[in-house]
Amino acid sequence: MSTLLYRLGRFSYRRKGIVLAAWLAVLLAAVAAAVGLMKPFTSSTTIPGTEAQRALDVMQSNFPTDDHLAGTMVLQAPAGAKVTAGAPAAAVRKAVAAAEGVPGVRSATAPSVRTGTVSPDGRTGIVQLTFAVEKTDKIAEATQARMGKVAEQARGVGLTVELGGDAFPGTAVQAFGPGEAAGMVIALAILIFVFRSLRTAVVPMATALVGVAVGVLGLMAMTSVVTMDSTSIVLAVMLGMAVGIDYALFIVSRHQTQVRDGMDPEESAGLATGTAGGAVVFAGATVLIALAALAVVDIPFLTVMGLGAAATVAVSVVIAVTLLPAVLGLLGRRIVASRVPVLRRSAERSRQKASGRPTAGTRWAALAARRRWTVLTVSVLGLGLLTVPVTDLQLGLGGGKDPDTSAARAQKLVDEGFGPGYSGKLVVLVQGTGSQVGAAAGEISTTVRKLPGVTSVAPAVTSRSGAAALVTVTPADGPATENTKRVLTEIRDARGAVQERTGTRIDVTGSTAVNIDVADKLSAALPVYCLLVMGLALLLLVVVFRAIAVPVKAALGFLFSVGASLGSMVAVFQWGWLSGLLGIKSTGPVLSFLPILLVGILFGLAMDYEVFLVSRMREEYAHGAAPTDAMVRGFGHSAKVVTAAALIMIAVFGSFLFADLQVTKGMGFALGIGVLLDAFVVRMALVPAVMAILGERAWWLPSFLRRTLPDVDVEGERLTRRLTAARMPSGPSGPVPDRTPTGATN
Repeated sequence: MSTLLYRLGRFSYRRKGIVLAAWLAVLLAAVAAAVGLMKPFTSSTTIPGTEAQRALDVMQSNFPTDDHLAGTMVLQAPAGAKVTAGAPAAAVRKAVAAAEGVPGVRSATAPSVRTGTVSPDGRTGIVQLTFAVEKTDKIAEATQARMGKVAEQARGVGLTVELGGDAFPGTAVQAFGPGEAAGMVIALAILIFVFRSLRTAVVPMATALVGVAVGVLGLMAMTSVVTMDSTSIVLAVMLGMAVGIDYALFIVSRHQTQVRDGMDPEESAGLATGTAGGAVVFAGATVLIALAALAVVDIPFLTVMGLGAAATVAVSVVIAVTLLPAVLGLLGRRIVASRVPVLRRSAERSRQKASGRPTAGTRWAALAARRRWTVLTVSVLGLGLLTVPVTDLQLGLGGGKDPDTSAARAQKLVDEGFGPGYSGKLVVLVQGTGSQVGAAAGEISTTVRKLPGVTSVAPAVTSRSGAAALVTVTPADGPATENTKRVLTEIRDARGAVQERTGTRIDVTGSTAVNIDVADKLSAALPVYCLLVMGLALLLLVVVFRAIAVPVKAALGFLFSVGASLGSMVAVFQWGWLSGLLGIKSTGPVLSFLPILLVGILFGLAMDYEVFLVSRMREEYAHGAAPTDAMVRGFGHSAKVVTAAALIMIAVFGSFLFADLQVTKGMGFALGIGVLLDAFVVRMALVPAVMAILGERAWWLPSFLRRTLPDVDVEGERLTRRLTAARMPSGPSGPVPDRTPTGATN
């Protein structure tokens, strides 16, 4: 593979015009496809095969509902007044009439005690709105603005009015905003520090942006054939930008060093692509496999999210080994120079300091080797403490609204007036024939009323065919609470006797039940997915390093970083620690798909850092260095670039904490803290300490595996030796001493 990448890098450098034109054509084609094929995003969460989803499908066929987009206008009268009497009632009627006259509004139904849209104290009422667009569409901005004016007019006569429901989600998902722009600025500053050149620092940013653009535009075009949540775009932007910059950083750093040492730029571009590019391809492949493996969980929205992010990562990898060498060809030898005087002087000082003096990475690795047991103990204890909150991990799909939006304030009014369970109703579906349905519906209603945590049970509603009946249950608590989950479980436990006596089938459904089933299935799938990813990690690293201890150490370190990251999420998003400092305005259960996403993405990134750090150690050991010396030298070679790569990822992921939506904040925090802990605690503290403890044993491989495993040569070591030998004249001194690690071959 290294030779193929070497040739590809040289071709792209030499034929830069062709490569640049090809990528421009790809980008324009992606723009055209997105513009012509893009469909609206959907926020529906379904899991085919679960009880709640099956029952929901049956319910929709027996009780057809309006397919138009719905919304609500929540009105609250002043203290002591009611929306059904006096001046507040007149104001409500006027607001309903005004809403009916707004272009785009299909109907506006006034609050009524009979329909249950007036609170028990009479102070709060809900106007049900439908719009002249389908559920999957959005209302026009003009319609939204006019509805805002209707609400403002009602506020002027003393009512508290807020807009909510699907038509007024509150905060739109933004894939890129001011916070993300700040993250890009920080990433650029890190690149400038690494390269000491503004033009060189811009290269990884530019190629990463192209990769994200192509990937995201392709996903937008895919909405014509695949149902996709807008969160998929956010994840694709987040991950594509981070890995795109990092992958380019690894290659450009190697290229700049080689050109600075006197190598021909074209040869250097090919060699950098064949060596660092090989590690990039491996790292990208691990991320791809981990994200694609989300399909085994068998949850459609998570599968689409994982495959969408994987596609963007794949584009980033291809760009790193094709477009990037072409851009390097445009710069030529200018890759090592800077026109900015302060950067030029900084680069000269850096080179002077580097000559004859150990790097900071080398000094740290030597310290970790001397204090190996102390570093190991402190790191493990620290990660262990951060993992403790995982024992209280609660998963859910609720929330996500900014408390400062009208939609969140509308929800708060509903919770205060009708109780938090009003928005988390459970629907009991009874299926059977003839009188059995009515009898079973009555019996299950009586049973459910007696359950603790149930506020009310509505009268059963029978379908036109008489083959199904609905019983709506209002729990005392909100949809994302443990009490509501307990009520759902108790209803399902209590139905068995009723089904046997009446010969009917009873299921529990509704959006609350669907969300609970999603969270339960994700919780059950998480250990299986972790085992799958861990097994994959061990297999890949045994092949790459041709050793047993190194992969086991890497996998255990990955477990530590995942546990500490999940514990940090619980402490911040569930317990509320540091929530004010991080701009998190509401706490609650952790989004149910975040832990499994974190495992998949962090696995790929952790293996990325592991390969770049340990492969240089392996190379030094193969060339005859003692195990500890090989670790120190190899760490010194890689530490600067890996540190910069980790800081860039933290900056990119962390910038999404400034987003308004809780789901975006959660993804940004989870990935940012995961990279922080894995890169700086596991890879840069635990790895050198454990390698120093293991010594020669780190590279042991059983003889039967030595004979059967392929020799992958991820870093292009053989390619480098072959090209070096081709450039050097033969002499009488004989070959350079070389020692291959136990079980490795050259």
